[in-house]
Amino acid sequence: MWPIVVIASNTFRENLRDKILYNLLLFAVLLMGASMLLADLTILEHYKIMTDMGLAAINLVGVIIAVFVGIGLVSKEIERRTIYTIVARPISRAQFVVGKYLGLITTLVVNVLVMLSVFLLTLWGYHAPVHWVLVQAVQLIVVELMLITAIALFFSTFSSATLSAIFTIGLYIIGHVTTDLRGLAQKSHSEAVKVVANGVYYLCPNLDMLNMKGQAALGIAIPLSYQALATTYGLLYAGMLIVGACLIFQQRDF
Repeated sequence: MWPIVVIASNTFRENLRDKILYNLLLFAVLLMGASMLLADLTILEHYKIMTDMGLAAINLVGVIIAVFVGIGLVSKEIERRTIYTIVARPISRAQFVVGKYLGLITTLVVNVLVMLSVFLLTLWGYHAPVHWVLVQAVQLIVVELMLITAIALFFSTFSSATLSAIFTIGLYIIGHVTTDLRGLAQKSHSEAVKVVANGVYYLCPNLDMLNMKGQAALGIAIPLSYQALATTYGLLYAGMLIVGACLIFQQRDF
């Protein structure tokens, strides 16, 4: 357990030294500032616009970090050849993978908390109400980021950084449209189309299940049962990907 903590801590510190994280945070602050400007242009729906853009900024910045930092968690160590030093130590490859994953998750959680604080201050400064559903939506965003990070890490264990980014972004896009694709396929007269659509629906992560930004913008509370179900789904899917990443990484020759 201790090697995992050490690797996660080192990964977290390394990510904090990466200037891209601070640039993305600045981007989030600017985007939230733009939400205030748009809110001034709208009389009746200023809260909805601010919430939409604020949560979208948190989600977008988190996804960018998860994808482009996640794909380099393993490949960067291989390119630097530091992996040879790591595997020579009394650290299992599974511990290395899990430690890297937890380190990036810690980085993402810290960034989300910082962006959420800025967002809440923005709402407070504009005298806008803060509903509990806002916290629920952010919690599901964190689960989504954990899942996306697991996808990026999984592909990075056996593919190049470029291909890992393409695969991860592709699954991210598919994950948000699987429900719509399945609905359209059900209207098709082709059985082959229905089979393929159902296969994509059940195999690919259903990220739309974790997207509650619309409900948060409207102030509609999310049932705790649904939140628990969505959280469990995301964590189980991420867990399976991490197990798969560990198994694949253990088979690689260095």
